[in-house]
Amino acid sequence: MNRMITMVKRFKLPKCGRLCQNKSFQAVYRSGRSYANKYLVIYVLPNQSACRRVGFAAGKRLGTAVVRNRLKRLMRETYRLHQAELINGVDLVLVGRQPLINAGLERVRKAFLELAAKAKIMAGQL
Repeated sequence: MNRMITMVKRFKLPKCGRLCQNKSFQAVYRSGRSYANKYLVIYVLPNQSACRRVGFAAGKRLGTAVVRNRLKRLMRETYRLHQAELINGVDLVLVGRQPLINAGLERVRKAFLELAAKAKIMAGQL
């Protein structure tokens, strides 16, 4: 029972680990580096804190609110499962692209890991 509770806590996405305000997103877009593939764009900006913050975006071009929310859920779940493998001290924004609409969780996961490796934010790459 105790092991199950710690496992659930480890995979949580706490509120302090999210980018919520528009000015935070804009700072990452303006000053951060971008890395892209067919499914995702990831913006990376080093921050001065010891924590890692993340934001998720899906523009109106991608479709209705239902579609955009589904894409953000896919990106959020992928990040949640792999957050332990990423370095701290960065702000990230994940942006969905058109092919992501027809992709499943496994494809999104592979695209995210590919971009994280390219951006050198994986913990083992230092």
